[in-house]
Amino acid sequence: MNHLNQKGIVVRNVDRAAAELVSRFAAYGVATVHEAQQRQGLLDRRIRPIQQAKSISGSAVTVLLTPGDNWMFHVAVEQCQPGDVLVVAPTSECHDGFFGDLLATSLKARGVVALIGDIGIRDSQTLRDMNFPVWSRAVYAQGTVKETLGSVNVPLLCAGQLVYPGDIVVADDDGVVIVPRAHAESINIAAQKRVDIEENKRQRLAEGELGLDIYQMRSTLLRKGLRYVDSLEDLEKGSL
Repeated sequence: MNHLNQKGIVVRNVDRAAAELVSRFAAYGVATVHEAQQRQGLLDRRIRPIQQAKSISGSAVTVLLTPGDNWMFHVAVEQCQPGDVLVVAPTSECHDGFFGDLLATSLKARGVVALIGDIGIRDSQTLRDMNFPVWSRAVYAQGTVKETLGSVNVPLLCAGQLVYPGDIVVADDDGVVIVPRAHAESINIAAQKRVDIEENKRQRLAEGELGLDIYQMRSTLLRKGLRYVDSLEDLEKGSL
């Protein structure tokens, strides 16, 4: 049976990665994690932070919404555990302000660390004051109703990426990336390896070594036809 974007369902039991493993991904950051998993899992650039200098990771609780209706947020709160991230998408495009400070207050009480949504949100200044991180498609004051069922903890498409409940969500100023829970251990190893390599390169660059030499670019540039001349006059003479 295809459960993608199916309505009227709440899945109570979700497998989550170990908290210690999940927490490591926030330190790696979105760009490193994206590269470590072969440039996969990145949400569309339309999902942007409403604040700056926040880096989070957590286990996904997914929420499928009907456009203009935020009823399922309230259903989802009950299913949340400390360390979770709410990942929200409507069944069709909608920029309404589905989420604000009251829902954020309820989520904080459950230990939820952030909201990721392909939706509009409102009360943005209050959310920043509350220190509740949000990545959303839009900030828009238009309100919503509570009339139509969606689902909680079913697979959904959010900003171009398939998200399963329990997947690891990583978000910072660069955007949002999804790490499949089943591959979290191997991606953690790849991300740490990338961090170690980049730290070595950072030290070499800080000591004055050139990227041309660190990345062994010179021979390839020459093969591509790059030429060095001592002055514009020499270039003009060579063109005669």
